[in-house]
Amino acid sequence: MLDAALIKECADPSLKPAIVEQFVMTAGSADPLAVTVKSGDRLILVPKATSAEEAMAIVRQYAGQAVVRVGLTQFPAGVGVKEPADLKPDLVDACQNLRKGTAMFAKILRIVAKWYGDPTSKDVFPQILEDAIYAWKTGEFEGVSVFQVEDPGIPVEVPQQGREEVSAEDEDAAARPAEEPPEAAQDVERAGIRIDLSRIGGN
Repeated sequence: MLDAALIKECADPSLKPAIVEQFVMTAGSADPLAVTVKSGDRLILVPKATSAEEAMAIVRQYAGQAVVRVGLTQFPAGVGVKEPADLKPDLVDACQNLRKGTAMFAKILRIVAKWYGDPTSKDVFPQILEDAIYAWKTGEFEGVSVFQVEDPGIPVEVPQQGREEVSAEDEDAAARPAEEPPEAAQDVERAGIRIDLSRIGGN
């Protein structure tokens, strides 16, 4: 179980504590020094780090050559970093890792919720959360690289939000039938969302 004080102090305020807990329990690690290295589908066995220095040495060794996940949230170490030397030890700090990880996860939740058409029904939220956790683990959602793509910026507290809060640009995208992919012709909402995602860096 994650410490409630740690969640309160460090987690992204847009996420409810229960969601933070579920995210870390499902996709993260109980050990702030945990480093997971994957090459394709293959898990590379690395020594268990007993200090922040050891953990960072492992991270720097594999960053750029494999997918390296670090700390409580199993944050993807290479995101936004050009050189392994630029990787900061805050990756293995419990609070900083939780802060960065939950902020990134909140963005992924927004991407997934937007693809679903920002539904107002609470019944849909568990599916959105499940898809977002899967996207966190794989790094992709509907062909989009979720760590690199721009934040759609629409908060995910879906049940309280009306469709009128969607920006004019999104409305335009949803209202252009000529660009709908044929397979999504019966679902205008999703087709519009797909188009919008592809315009910000997806396939």
